[in-house]
Amino acid sequence: MGRPGGSSERDDRHMITEERLDLLDRAHAPPGEPELRKRIEALSPWFHNLNLGGVWTAPDHFLGDYPGDKFRRFESALPADLTGKSVLDLGCNAGFYSMAMKERGAARVLAVDADERYLEQARLAAAVLGHKDIEFRRMSVYDVAAIGERFDVVIFMGVLYHLRHPLLALDLIHAHVADDLLVFQSLQRGSGEPAIIEQDYPFEEVEPFDEPGYPKLHFIEREYAHDWTNWWIPNRAAAEAMLRASGFEIEARADEDVYVCRRTTVPYAEWEEPAVYPRRGPAA
Repeated sequence: MGRPGGSSERDDRHMITEERLDLLDRAHAPPGEPELRKRIEALSPWFHNLNLGGVWTAPDHFLGDYPGDKFRRFESALPADLTGKSVLDLGCNAGFYSMAMKERGAARVLAVDADERYLEQARLAAAVLGHKDIEFRRMSVYDVAAIGERFDVVIFMGVLYHLRHPLLALDLIHAHVADDLLVFQSLQRGSGEPAIIEQDYPFEEVEPFDEPGYPKLHFIEREYAHDWTNWWIPNRAAAEAMLRASGFEIEARADEDVYVCRRTTVPYAEWEEPAVYPRRGPAA
């Protein structure tokens, strides 16, 4: 999860400056404390506040021990033993959840993010904490089909609201990489109580759309929390409805904005083509 809430698809403010390159052009091996502090500072700011050998990456984080405190609220909803399992961490940020899954015994962890600075943070953290076999890859969530494999667990935390095309992202995850569990989190605004929604409504009936708990995506035209990469913020009903519409059955609402889901069939799939990006047109 990046900036107040999630990892973005792109953000020019996160480009690594030339002044930092001399500190980053090093082998990813656990450094001593003075060097570690320099490397952490070179990669600042950090959204994951990690304890790396006694050095916190974001000691003044406005959420404190984050995401550690958040994970402790829902970790019991995830399998305690992931021995032999594969994990894909989409929008990995500094790698907190990737490393947490390795600590549960995951055999393979692929961590991807569209932001190179986040990946540099994650590589440094993994080296310091001894997770040498996590694979890190720069990639957009829209390109997950290129991975070419499915995973037992897909982590998709704090990314949805940074996407211009959020439902497409969920569809692509279902179509190409999710094999069983999806761990999903999204910032939510608006009503926290979903309304009772009928299967269908006649064209003339407009009142249901005025219900606070009707599924709604709030569109951010410019910025939210000083962040131009926030685009769509769902209310609770919309987050849950989008998961179901993309073929993910909610097994547990593990925290107020965290869901553990199972991959299932996509509604109306027999009439829809599977999600593809980039869209393939007819042969020329």
